[in-house]
Order: sequence, then structure tokens, then C-alpha cells
Amino acid sequence: MNVMAKAEKKISSAFIYFFGSFGGILFGYDIGVMTGALPFLQADWHLENAASLVGWITSAVMFGAIFGGALAGQLSDKFGRRKMILMSAIVFMVFSVLSGVSPDMGEASAYYLIIVRMLLGLAVGAASALVPAYMSEMAPAKARGRLSGLNQTMIVSGMLLSYVVDFLLKDLPGEWAWRLMLGLAAVPALILFLGVLRLPESPRFLLRKGDEAQARKVLSYIRKNPAEIDQELASIKETAKEERQANQKTSWSTLFSGKYRYLVIAGVGVAAFQQFQGANAIFYYIPLIVQKATGQAASSNLMWPIVQGVILVVGSLVYMWIADKFNRRTLLMVGGAVMGLSFILPAVINWMMPNMNPMTIVLFLCIYVAFYSFTWAPLTWVLVGEIFPLAIRGRASGLASSFNWIGSWLVGLIFPIMTASMPQEAVFAIFGIICILGVIFVKTCVPETRGHTLEEIEEQGTNHGRVKASNPEN
Repeated sequence: MNVMAKAEKKISSAFIYFFGSFGGILFGYDIGVMTGALPFLQADWHLENAASLVGWITSAVMFGAIFGGALAGQLSDKFGRRKMILMSAIVFMVFSVLSGVSPDMGEASAYYLIIVRMLLGLAVGAASALVPAYMSEMAPAKARGRLSGLNQTMIVSGMLLSYVVDFLLKDLPGEWAWRLMLGLAAVPALILFLGVLRLPESPRFLLRKGDEAQARKVLSYIRKNPAEIDQELASIKETAKEERQANQKTSWSTLFSGKYRYLVIAGVGVAAFQQFQGANAIFYYIPLIVQKATGQAASSNLMWPIVQGVILVVGSLVYMWIADKFNRRTLLMVGGAVMGLSFILPAVINWMMPNMNPMTIVLFLCIYVAFYSFTWAPLTWVLVGEIFPLAIRGRASGLASSFNWIGSWLVGLIFPIMTASMPQEAVFAIFGIICILGVIFVKTCVPETRGHTLEEIEEQGTNHGRVKASNPEN
């Protein structure tokens, strides 16, 4: 026991924050890898005219993630964030390899790959729910926006990594190219597993389970001031005491009780809007978007995903710089407004000037990605990690993650079908309207959380619920 304690004391806060957010690499790699693999897979399996099958192969991971997020959220409340991240890494490794060795059995191959990628999605969805919850519970309130933003930096770094891997492998024979692209996802999963083996459990989870000594020890790794540790422990204990006094037993119905409804709707709504705004249509299909705009083969357009990836990484770094300088709501509303206009304007310009340069839409997509990268992309996961009260955090984070993945799955599934039946400009204009609706939702339904402790955010939501209960007409 003493040897283990000494080993734990050597864990630096930088190590904790790095590997605590490293699950985002898995999330990002699998978002991005199909972008480059799809053109080769289509050619290898002769799927060029099978829009629905292409949509299912692309979106299968997101379909599995719907259930992975909800399941991991519940299990993490019972077994802890750390153990569930480890399990996610193992599942991710296994099914990444199985994706890469898909048998060539005609049309049955597509169904095999769809099923395997659905199971892989369980791990992707789990990571998307667990990482924000873990990071928010480890980060101090004054730096929570910046440190939780590490998750987004990891996600977009994983996407950029997948784009670069796709580009480097594009000259291999078609069958080998897409198989290696998918199979190499096991490498970051292995790195995550080895890193998380040394991570401590969340202090809030430990205290909730009655292990105050270990919770104090973990806080000592990441808080420099003993008085700050005492204050944080006291705050968490007070919240836990109130929950015990109320004999709170969480269930799905608990999430939408008067006490929690306001915060749950806010967090789940932001998570859903992030995906229904259409960002992943760009990330999954940018080579095919450029192909439709210019007539060039999709497999020759793999530099465009790298351009998008670089914009995303730079944007995530910009976010970390401004995260705790601007209100969350302000960034979401400004970002959503510009994103909406970036989708709507190409349709307007094309209507006014039918001979518009087809690359104009790609330029506007780059503007969309730039603003998305430092507003909705990182802030969604920051809010999901910090807005839910401790008693329901695991379950509510899982629900938010599931709604996020429902949006991602639907966008991935229907985008190729939509673009096969209508102009691309019209498709993106629909997403632009959804972006504007997201701005309205943030304005009316989302509280400000910057600079507040998790316990203060919970009190804010509880007070809002009491006001609504006493003034039902409001």
C-alpha cells in the first residue's frame, strides 16, 4: 500500500489533465478517419451509387455512440469515471482492428462493417460522456473552461491526425488504404489505456462513495493551496449531505424533476444543437462535397480535410486562450450566428448569381469551421461537464452525449441522401436555419456558468426550478 501511495504522489497535474482528456483523441480520430477511407471503400466495394449504405457505414459509429454515452454515464456513477474510460479504450482497440480486417463478401461486407462500427461506437460514445465529466470534476472553477477545453483540443487533434494518416496512405492500393486507415485507430486507444492506468479517480466520485482521505489526496495533486482543498471538500460534502437528507434516488424521471429540469434541458439542448447544426456533414464528407462542387475525384481531394483539421486545431487553441475571458453564452451566440450565415449566404448568392464559382461554398464552409472551432465545438463539452448537479451528473452527461450522437448519426446518415436529391447550397441552408434556432435556444434557455463552482451552478438551477414552480405562468 505504501509503495502504491508513493507512486501516486508522483502523478503531476499535467499528466492528469493530459490523459484525462486524451479520450478525445479516440473520439476525434474516428470522426475524421472515414473522411479519407470512404472514397477508397466505395471504390473497393463498388458503393458509388449506394447512398443509403454509404450513409449507414459512415454513421454506424454515431448510432452505437448514442447507447455508449448513456450506458457509460450510468455505469460511471457506480464504478467510477476512470474504470469506465479504461473499458472504453479496450472496446475501441478491439473493434478498430475488426474494422480494418473486414472480410470481402460482397454486399454482406457492408453489413459486417456497419455492425462492427456500431459496437465501436459504444466506446466512442462512452469517451464523449466520460471525458468532460472527469475533466470538470478535476479542474478548479477559475480554469475549468480552459482545462475542459483540452477535451476539444484532443478531439480536433485526433481528427487532424486521422486526416494526415488518410493523406499519407492514399497512394496505397485501395483495399489496403482504407483498411489501414480504420485499423490504426487502435494505436491511440492503446496509448489511452496505458496512460489512464496511472490516473486517479475523480475526487467528487470518491467523496460520494465515502472515501474522503483518497479524495483529499487526489485534490492535493491538482490544487496547490490547502485552504482551497478544504473549501472544495466542504462544498462537495455539503452538496452530498443535502442529497442524503432528501433521500435522493436518481432515475430517468429524476432528470426532469422540478429541481433539475432547467439545467438538464439546457445541457442536453446545447449538446443536441451542436450536431444538428451540421458540422459533421463537413467533417465526414468534405472530399465528396468538393467533388460535387468541382467534379474532381474525391480521392484526390484529401488535402481539404487537412485544411479543415488545421483550422479546428488552431480554433481550439484560440478557445483555450479566450475560454475564461468571455461568457459562455456570448461565445455560443456569436459563433452560432456566424455559422448560420456561413451556411445560408451561399444559397442566397447562388440564387442571385447562378454562375457562382462552385468553390465559394467551400470558402464559406471554412468560415463556418473557424467559428465552430472556438465556440460550439469546445463549449458544448465544457457545459455538459459543468452544468449538471453531482447527483445526476453521470446519467445526465450520458443523456446529453446520446442526444449529441443522435444528431451526429442523423447528419451522417441523411447528408449523402439529401445531396443526392437537392443542391448542396439548399442542404447547408437548412443547417444554417438550425444554427439560428440554436442561438435563440442559448439566449432563452441556457444559464451562464463561467467562473461559478459546480455547486453554485447546481444552486442556480435549483433556484430557477423553485421560481418556475411558484410562477408556473412564467
